[in-house]
Amino acid sequence: MVGQKFVELLANHPWFEIVALGASEKSVGKEYADIVNWKMCSPLPQSLSKLILQPCLPNFPCSLIFSSLSSDSAGSIEDSFAKEGYLVVSNSASHRMSPNVPLMIPEVNSNHLDLLNYQRSTGKIITNPNCSVIALAIALKPLIDLWGIEQCLVVTLQAISGAGYPGVSAYDIIDNVIPYIDQEEEKVEQEMLKILGSLENGAIKKYSMRVSAQCNRVPVVDGHMACISVKLKKKAHSDMIIRSWKDFSKNQKEQDLPTAPLESIIYHDAKNYPQPKLHKNLNKGMSVSIGGLRECAVLDWKFNILSHNTIRGAAGGSLLIAELMKKKGLI
Repeated sequence: MVGQKFVELLANHPWFEIVALGASEKSVGKEYADIVNWKMCSPLPQSLSKLILQPCLPNFPCSLIFSSLSSDSAGSIEDSFAKEGYLVVSNSASHRMSPNVPLMIPEVNSNHLDLLNYQRSTGKIITNPNCSVIALAIALKPLIDLWGIEQCLVVTLQAISGAGYPGVSAYDIIDNVIPYIDQEEEKVEQEMLKILGSLENGAIKKYSMRVSAQCNRVPVVDGHMACISVKLKKKAHSDMIIRSWKDFSKNQKEQDLPTAPLESIIYHDAKNYPQPKLHKNLNKGMSVSIGGLRECAVLDWKFNILSHNTIRGAAGGSLLIAELMKKKGLI
């Protein structure tokens, strides 16, 4: 599903052009239209439907590679491209926690790009975080900058598109909630601390915060939600917190990138917002919606967040990284 979203978003991109598509051995040599089970709302781009699928070997006629491979195969393939001089922007988990690989959200930690200077390959690898972590880190970043966070409790409600296609069986997910996603809680708890950490002497010092996550698969097609409670290091009022989210969008520096949303964060005043059906596609799916801020009886504050998992949380987030790197002259 992420691979298809990459194709959809890149089909008419003003800066980048798809020149090759890599695939597994069973699909190599076939036209893309003949093997893809297209699930996007827009039609399959005709200009790309006839592309002959190539083996995932570092001989593509380009300098930039987007990877949406599964974690069990991504690591070695991405390494092979980087060794041959390609820039790899990966949506896979294989390299996310590697010490010298940036785990990037442009609005949150663009200075972590300096880690690329410590990679030994002639090319470079940079990673997009877990789909739930991206929205979570964006929502927490303004609070950390102003007040700091000691503890964070997260319960995610994750859409079925995050499991790929065919993904979760209809028999399992319809009229049901599955309270477990393999390795997802570990990703939420670990990746966030790296993203929100500080770059010191060529290494990331992870942010000091206790995080506990519980992850659930719910019968929604697109749009990951999360219910969050936080304990701040300093006292803050609700109007101050809401203002910090709104100011974060106003002050972001990456608004001139083609995929960047007009507002990275949208706060909704209605008590029953955000909702996937209503808000997942705001700003072409690149905004994080927040709502329901209220006092927490256990920690300090609790609120709800929502983002489009295959756009903001995956392909769109990776594309935004590449745009930032082009803007900085790294592509």
